[in-house]
Amino acid sequence: MQRLRGKVALVTGAARGIGAACARALASEGASVWVTDILDDLAAAVAREIGPSARHAHLDVRDETQWSSVIDRITSASGGLDVLLNNAGVTGFDPPDGPQDPEHASLDSWRQVHAVNSDGTFLGCKHAIRVMKPPTGRGGSIINVSSRSGLVGIAGAAAYASSKAAIRNHTKSVALYCAQQHYGIRCNSIHPGAILTPMWDAMLGDGPERAEAIAEIAEGVPLGRMGKPEDVAHLVVYLASDESGYMTGSELTLDGGILAGWEAQPQGRS
Repeated sequence: MQRLRGKVALVTGAARGIGAACARALASEGASVWVTDILDDLAAAVAREIGPSARHAHLDVRDETQWSSVIDRITSASGGLDVLLNNAGVTGFDPPDGPQDPEHASLDSWRQVHAVNSDGTFLGCKHAIRVMKPPTGRGGSIINVSSRSGLVGIAGAAAYASSKAAIRNHTKSVALYCAQQHYGIRCNSIHPGAILTPMWDAMLGDGPERAEAIAEIAEGVPLGRMGKPEDVAHLVVYLASDESGYMTGSELTLDGGILAGWEAQPQGRS
């Protein structure tokens, strides 16, 4: 039984990594999926791979005019919007934008990271609410991809951590607002940690040291491995479906147990 049959979903940053995996998973459960990104060739390829239930649209999440245009196109072509996955994000490392620590990061690089991660999520929520709310809309589920880095400090990625923390908190504001307005719109955030995607390439490299770096990261994960994009996609399907109908304003951590305190475990005596 397809859990998302009849639903229309929009995924940002869907050209690769977590976004592409989520687009495939949503479609496999019966949703009509709009695959959006600024990487048009890759996003279009993902849509073609999925098949007739997917369409591609160009979307730079920093641009409100593009948001308005794409959302209106979706509602016109598909009859509404039921699911928004705000997934598009950047770290500041790829392409390199200078140091990202609190002392040496430039204001421009700080703003560029926030423009995609924080502003993009705000705009997505704003325009999804516009078409999901009654009387013309039918409610829906907004899913915001934050990060483990939105729950803890990251010394070498200050803008990224700050922007992901902003997503976490804005999710709760959206959830409460929509509940107060009786819109039938839920909003939740996902906090992945150590998911092996192209976003990690700038840090892992592509030479012989890559496997060693991945193994080193895995050693710090209680479950003993880096996550896969599909691990996130399974959770996205749940949040998109009516099965999560009583969940809003929640933050779900998906990090293999890292934040449970692995590094701080006291050693017992034999």
